[in-house]
Amino acid sequence: MMLGLVPSDGRFDPATLAVDFPVQPSHLVVLLQAAIPVLILLTTRRSSRAFAVAGIFSFLGLAAAVALLVQQTRGGAIAAPDSIGELPLGPGMAAPLHLQVDSLSVLAAVAVALVSWAIQLFTRWYLYSDPRYRQFAASVGLFTAAMQLVVLSGDVLLILVGWELMGWCSYLLIGHESERPKARRAAYKAFMVTRIADTPLVIGLAILSLGAHSTGVDDIVRHWSAAADTHGTALTAALLCLICAVAGKSAQVPFQDWLADAMEGPTPASALIHAATMVAAGTVVLGKLITLLELSDGARVALAVVASVSMVGAGILAFLQHDLKRLLAWSTVSQVGLMLLGLAVVSADTDADLGIAHLLSHAMFKALLFLMIGWLSVLVSGTTVERLSGALSKHPDARRMVGIGLLALAGVPPFVGFVSKDLIVDEAARRGIDGDLSARIAFAALVCVVLLTAAYTMRMWLILIHRTGSERVQEREWVEDSYDVQDVGIVEMLTDLPQVDVHGRLADRTMAMELPPDDEIELSDQQPGGGARFGLQLLSVLSVVGGLLVLSPMLDVDWRHPNLWLIGASLLLMGAVALLVRMMSVGTVYGDAAARIPVFVRASASRGFDVDGLYVAFCRPIIALAQAVSRVDDVFDRQVQRFPQLVTTVVRRADRLHTRRPTSGLVAVSVGLVAVGLMGVILW
Repeated sequence: MMLGLVPSDGRFDPATLAVDFPVQPSHLVVLLQAAIPVLILLTTRRSSRAFAVAGIFSFLGLAAAVALLVQQTRGGAIAAPDSIGELPLGPGMAAPLHLQVDSLSVLAAVAVALVSWAIQLFTRWYLYSDPRYRQFAASVGLFTAAMQLVVLSGDVLLILVGWELMGWCSYLLIGHESERPKARRAAYKAFMVTRIADTPLVIGLAILSLGAHSTGVDDIVRHWSAAADTHGTALTAALLCLICAVAGKSAQVPFQDWLADAMEGPTPASALIHAATMVAAGTVVLGKLITLLELSDGARVALAVVASVSMVGAGILAFLQHDLKRLLAWSTVSQVGLMLLGLAVVSADTDADLGIAHLLSHAMFKALLFLMIGWLSVLVSGTTVERLSGALSKHPDARRMVGIGLLALAGVPPFVGFVSKDLIVDEAARRGIDGDLSARIAFAALVCVVLLTAAYTMRMWLILIHRTGSERVQEREWVEDSYDVQDVGIVEMLTDLPQVDVHGRLADRTMAMELPPDDEIELSDQQPGGGARFGLQLLSVLSVVGGLLVLSPMLDVDWRHPNLWLIGASLLLMGAVALLVRMMSVGTVYGDAAARIPVFVRASASRGFDVDGLYVAFCRPIIALAQAVSRVDDVFDRQVQRFPQLVTTVVRRADRLHTRRPTSGLVAVSVGLVAVGLMGVILW
């Protein structure tokens, strides 16, 4: 656990795990993940060796994060460790480029490292025969390092570096299967949408940094907290820019459409992007600046509106999806909106604990669900309703883990999703009663989202456990046969049944080979390996007991005064919605409650209600303006290119008019100038 940081001269405190060494565990959390792509691409040529590098170094990154967590709990962590030193930006401007270690960032770092390690283990099985596994594993490592840099950064320049690096890595991960046009389109769409939304991020960070004359997060918070009364408009403008960028990276309205299309990437990429990294990065960034967000009512209301609309709209789309992997994608959009509401409803004397708490719980159960859908998709060769209908009834090994993930997603007690969601609902209700506008907006949206989440999780579960008509007929025949008693003589048993040896195996090997193979034998090579299965089981356990984290001093949340009436009402409504979905699923071919919805509505929902058309309509005048400017530029360019020819023509014509002989006047002027010069010299 000490990771080789113990110096020989005894600069180590075993009580706090504090080390007096240039390289701290906070550095290793980032560096060990960043070493994965370097080592894989430079030192490996085989997938097995690439997996060894990815598995070992991702585990070491997790160990470094756990060591940092222990340091933080025991008081031995350095709050602002240096990275590469201060960057000179001229007089009056400082760029410390240091990290920032606090309770929330450490918890987020552990969650990111844990999910990344589980995904690396699962990826080896999922992409076992993929010739580009090395590149994928390297991209996962670089992506994780970028997210860890965002989580632990104490400087907005480092945040910007990690933020942009995640965008580039997401392009590689989503477009991993680049031979498919849909994967290429999805990768390009994700890259372009997030890049457009990132422009306000640079503007907002520039406003905050120039005002504070520093890029350090602490310096920015300190300056703008003191200047909020005199420069409130500038602060609100900067925060609105940041909210716009967060909406783009987290797939919130109006940038929500790219995340569902990102499902064209491999399942491990979807689990990584959706669980605890890219889409949750906005929550981390706003959490670092939560003090400034509390000072701007306009920014908080804007954040509440964006998150509320995103939550409700994504919940509706999730229920109507025909592809269950896309259902989880829209669920992610809804759950990220819930994280952001945890930041929008905070009071002036609290931190970002509510939003980060739901980030941690979402990382566990959403990574579990995505990886389990990847497992089932390998078994049934698809993720649509037709393919996955009854998948869990045929493969009971996955039934328990999928059930845990869905219960945590729905927010059923005592699972981790219930704990983090209920804390946000309680805070929104409490602040709404006090008259806070953003809290009232959030509470209204939360009521809708609680019901929608129960609806689409119940729908997904019923599809996965649905029994087909032939299975029900076969079961009824088995029951009927159990009532028929037939007399079988001892002679018939000895003569008609095949001969077996003392171990109960068929004595005739030829006959044994002619028997139809068992389903378990057929699917034995399609079961995840030991490492992948261990990662899934670990995520399952954390989805059950992870809610106990609120009892620790690492999170400052009010869990001692729950609103029991509100909890009871929400659970009652969730049960009623689940029962309604169950009734809607009765009599459908695949146990799909959404089959009761008109086809054209479901088809439109599968396309995200054709939001792409709005993107095109928005970009069309911009493209037309760019084309007009290009035409005008071409005209000016042609004129500029013709100007030298015009000058050359004028010179040639003037040259033909010249006689090449000096005139008498010119000779007289020249003689006069010489004479005047001589006279001046002589007389001087």
